[in-house]
Amino acid sequence: MKKFAGRCLPVAMLCLYTAIALGQAKKTVSGSVRDNAGAPLTGVSINEKGNRADGAVSGSDGRFTITVAERAILIFSAVGFATKEVQVGNETEITVELSESSTQLEEVVVTALGIKRQQKSLGYAVQQISGGTLADSKETNLANALSGKVAGLQVVRSSNGAGASSKIVLRGNTSLTGSNQPLIVVDGIPIDNFTGTTENGYWAAGFDRGNGLGDISADDIESMSILKGPSAAALYGSRAGNGVILITTKSGRKQSGLGITFSTTQGIEDIFIRPELQNSFGQGIEGIFDATSTLSWGPKADGQTVEKWDGTQSPLTTTQDNVKNFLRKGTTQNYNLSFQQQYGNTAVYSSIARWIDKSIIPGNKLERTNISTRATSRFGRDDKWTTDFKISYNNTSGFNRPINGRDVSNVYVLYTLPRSMDIRDFDPPKNEFGDMIWYHGAPGWQNNPYWNNLYNLNKDTRDRFIMSGSVKYNFTDWLDAEIRGGADIYTTNTQRKVYAGSNRANEYSEGKQTFTETNYSALISARKDDVIGKLGGAVTLGGNLMDQKFSSISVGTGSLEVPDLFSLTNGSGASVIGQGYSHKKINSVYGTVGVNYDGYIYLDATFRNDWSSSLLEINRSYFYPSFSLSWVVSEMIENSGGYMPLWFNYAKLRASHASVGNDLAPYSLYNGYSIGKDPLGNTTASRNSVLNPHCSYIGVKG
Repeated sequence: MKKFAGRCLPVAMLCLYTAIALGQAKKTVSGSVRDNAGAPLTGVSINEKGNRADGAVSGSDGRFTITVAERAILIFSAVGFATKEVQVGNETEITVELSESSTQLEEVVVTALGIKRQQKSLGYAVQQISGGTLADSKETNLANALSGKVAGLQVVRSSNGAGASSKIVLRGNTSLTGSNQPLIVVDGIPIDNFTGTTENGYWAAGFDRGNGLGDISADDIESMSILKGPSAAALYGSRAGNGVILITTKSGRKQSGLGITFSTTQGIEDIFIRPELQNSFGQGIEGIFDATSTLSWGPKADGQTVEKWDGTQSPLTTTQDNVKNFLRKGTTQNYNLSFQQQYGNTAVYSSIARWIDKSIIPGNKLERTNISTRATSRFGRDDKWTTDFKISYNNTSGFNRPINGRDVSNVYVLYTLPRSMDIRDFDPPKNEFGDMIWYHGAPGWQNNPYWNNLYNLNKDTRDRFIMSGSVKYNFTDWLDAEIRGGADIYTTNTQRKVYAGSNRANEYSEGKQTFTETNYSALISARKDDVIGKLGGAVTLGGNLMDQKFSSISVGTGSLEVPDLFSLTNGSGASVIGQGYSHKKINSVYGTVGVNYDGYIYLDATFRNDWSSSLLEINRSYFYPSFSLSWVVSEMIENSGGYMPLWFNYAKLRASHASVGNDLAPYSLYNGYSIGKDPLGNTTASRNSVLNPHCSYIGVKG
């Protein structure tokens, strides 16, 4: 018996070892991870459930390889996508499709240099808005669509008719004399967000021809990120001291069917609130009627007969509504046709949009056409190469833009017209001799509003191209390099005609402004989690070359020799000519260094050094850094095995410090002269203002 047991024991031990070995058998599983459109997903984390020590990450082609136990459950997770568990059976090759998660997408934002990061990892304030939210606002000017949607952002609207400019201020003003508007970046390329007019006061206001952001169609926007303050925007340099608005346009996704979408909207607008006017007293002063008075403190209007401005007899009443009788219902029409589709590894998006806005002021209209196309593609071995090219064209035309303030303002006239006058008495605005019909005693700078609509005309047309292109190569799943180039080019042509017959000069003028800015940049990025234990990091290093040019020319005839013959050669005297030119360059080097631990502590530092052509060589270089810390306390507690109370599920502490440099306008430190003519035709030269030549950059801290 003992001899039999001795022989069986080795056999039993061998069976036990075999069973254990079989229970711990491993196998290699390979496969690919794709999104709903079939595009490969890079950077997806793949882990075996219950064993997170031996994980894998999908490459640039979406491929992965992992060694797991038999019948293991794999967990696939990626930022912006819903986590998915897959049971591994007998297969050694699997394909996994991840769906976008609306909850997680809200936590992912586009930050400086177009880098996507989780909201929790940021030590500064960033807010993201979807393109659909902006398009639903149906605003002619995209800037107005931001009203009430971003904390700390103020939109200052203009009342200068259709397509008027709007100013954006983030977290208050930082300069008393300079611009306080944030930098606008579209698909990685800064664009000029000019303001329609610099003269918008009570006297001698200018024509408001819109602002740069208003040229962009909201229907083409995928998302918009608002980087608030210097800490968030430090990588964009001197122009980003007031924050940055990052716009990402649509790039095309796989669609069922042809992928063609058409939409249209129609709108009607009217005055919402009007100032209250007194309706008790008629034209005159101190209770006495005066047909030449500009005031409304004459006798009480009880229907008594008085002699009007044209010598006719009429009852004295104030029941007419001059504002309502002159203005009209405004209308807006928007038509948008778009195409997007994906063919293999190439995605295409194209659109054409037409916007027609007729304001409540008769004769004032804005017409805008946007054409855009963008193509992105992956190719090469393992799809390591990525290209992204886009071109958009915008044509904006403004007709009879109104002027605010006192001079030549129809609305000002309507509200200050004596209360017993009826504006409809001045329509038509010309008599048989071609002279403007208006009442005696009116101020010399004031015109009949009907005459302004027909015989004081202005027009402007802007043609604008925004172009960008990039080539990116993924060396590994954690290291890539990208080069990018782009340009913002626009030309604005203006024209003004003032006909004969009024108290204004019969004159004609034309103008042209041209702006070009090019940016060329390169960026190397490395990022990897769990490099040493739970410690991960990210490093970027890049540079940018910016070249900006502006030129303008304007010609005015003064009084015309032959009335109403609108030609630049028809001036009765010497033409008034204005000309301007500026050229500026900024070369930059920048980078970031970031570390994170276990998904709840993130420390980031950025640096940038600019060399500006507008400063003297000795002070041309200026450096500015930023630091930020994000500590997600709630995740730290959960990762440590603790738990948060049901009523308190998220806690985060963040801190940041930044210094952003700002240079000067071109030629501010150099002697310059303006050449002109005096009234007698003699040549004159005047010296411009020169700042302290030892002036260096201006810093903005936050």
